[in-house]
This record gives sequence, structure tokens and C-alpha cells, in this order.
Amino acid sequence: MKRALEQRLTDVAGFRDPSAALEQYPTPAALAAHLLHLADLHGDLAGRTVADLGTGTGMLALGAATRDPERVLAVERDPDALAVARENEPRVDPGVGVDWLLGDATRPPLASVDTVVMNPPFGAQRGSEHADRAFLAATADLAGVSYSIHNAGSKSFVESFAADEGGEVTHAFAAELDVTRQFEFHTSERERLDVEVFRIEWAGYS
Repeated sequence: MKRALEQRLTDVAGFRDPSAALEQYPTPAALAAHLLHLADLHGDLAGRTVADLGTGTGMLALGAATRDPERVLAVERDPDALAVARENEPRVDPGVGVDWLLGDATRPPLASVDTVVMNPPFGAQRGSEHADRAFLAATADLAGVSYSIHNAGSKSFVESFAADEGGEVTHAFAAELDVTRQFEFHTSERERLDVEVFRIEWAGYS
């Protein structure tokens, strides 16, 4: 399943005009397939309501929609990125349609969902430190379980944050995120970032 999903997700187009301030880096198909495979194995996708917070061009939302969920909602504040995400849907043809929502993922226009999948900004840009904290806070109020990608070295922070919200990190694994040259401050054509992926069961998990 993982390899087939990765192949399917290679058709997802990235950002047309990425914003450094919003840390708009595309989620690689291999990393998305790995995260979603773990979610699938734990029964957190099929028959569930899934939200992708900060969906970008739809990589995680579209991947989740191939796993027979009840519903997938994808929240993104950038209308151009959301337009690309809509264009990506027929390329992936996931089987379950995605509800694309223009809005702030840290204050999502949603009541509750079973599962959140997300690749939030790491807070690497000056003035946006700990940007992923706001995404986790929104998730704690929204979901029973979440899967999220964070900068390497985030384990103690994520575990502490989850515990403060009555949640628990049940799985954590190291991964790599390949970034191609997108912005003037990039010094090489391709860079490999070390990241960590976490599965968190929040207070409402059942």
C-alpha cells in the first residue's frame, strides 16, 4: 500500500509561487505515504473524519482520501495554494472527495474530527518561532488523534505539549524531507532536512 500510495501522490503539483514567510515547502510523496501508512495501520483513516490543517497543495488530504475515510476536510489560508490543491484532486482521483476550506488552520472552521494529519510550519523563519505550537493547540481542541511532521529535535516539546493537553505521544519516528531550491536564501539546489513524525492521542481519543 505504501509504495502504491507514494507513486499515486507523485502526481500532486507543488506551490506555484511559494511563500517563505508561510514556510510553503511541499511534503514529499514518500514522507506523506509513510505517515498515512502508519495512520492506516492504526485504523485512523478508514471510516473516519479526517482533517488536514495547513493542507498546502493537498498532499496529505488527497492521500488520506484514498484510504476510504468517511470525510476529508482540508484547511488552507493561501487561496492560490488551495486552487492548486483543487487542481490536484482529479490527478490523484482519491475516491472520496475532499472538502477544500479557505481559512486559518490555527483557528479551523470545524467542530470536531476523528483524525488530523498535518505538516505545519516549523517556525524556522524569524518572527515565526514555534509556529507549530498553534497548530498543535488547534488539533488538541479538534481531534482524537493526530499525525504531524516537525523539525528534528522537537520530541521533548511535542511530548510536553501533548501531556499538558491531556494527550500522549504514542509513536515517533525520524524521517527526511527533501527541499528543492525555492527561495533566494537557499544556498544549494537541493537540501535534505531531518524531521520527526509524531502520532498523538488527545484527550478525546476513542
